[in-house]
Amino acid sequence: MTSSKTASAPQRRLIIPPLRCVYANFHDIAETVLRVVAGLALVTHGWGKIQNPFGAAGMVEGLGFYPGVFWSPLLAATEFFGGILIAIGLLTRPASFAAMIVLLVTVYFHWIVRAEGFAGAEKSILWAAIFLFFAVRGGNRQSVDAKLGREF
Repeated sequence: MTSSKTASAPQRRLIIPPLRCVYANFHDIAETVLRVVAGLALVTHGWGKIQNPFGAAGMVEGLGFYPGVFWSPLLAATEFFGGILIAIGLLTRPASFAAMIVLLVTVYFHWIVRAEGFAGAEKSILWAAIFLFFAVRGGNRQSVDAKLGREF
C-alpha cells in the first residue's frame, strides 16, 4: 500500500497536450509578473502616504484604529515599502501578509462602513486574494528570497 505522502500526483490530461511545454515554461514567469505588478501597484498606492505618513491619521481613526499617529505611518510603510519588498521578492511572505491585512481593512471600509457591498469592495477582495497567494506561496525562483536561499 502506498502512502499518500509518497504517491506522486497523477499526470493531468490536457485537452491540447502540446500546451504542456508552454504551461511548464511560463508558469514561473506568469507568477513573477503577478508578484511584480501587485507589488508595484501597492507602491504606487502608498506613494502619497509615504510622502505624508501622518496624513491618513484621521481616516484610520475613523475606522477605529487608534491612535492614528501610530497606524497612519504603519499603513504608509506597509503600502510603500511592503510593495517594494513584494515586487523584488524579499521577505515576500510577511510583506504580502501585511498587505493582505491592509486590503481586508479596505474590504471592511467599502463593504460595511461605506455600505457599498460587493461592488465597492470587489477590487480590494481581488487584491487581498493576490496577497494571500504570495503570503502562502512566497516569492518563487525569480525572487531575492530565492537568490539568498532563505525564505521567511
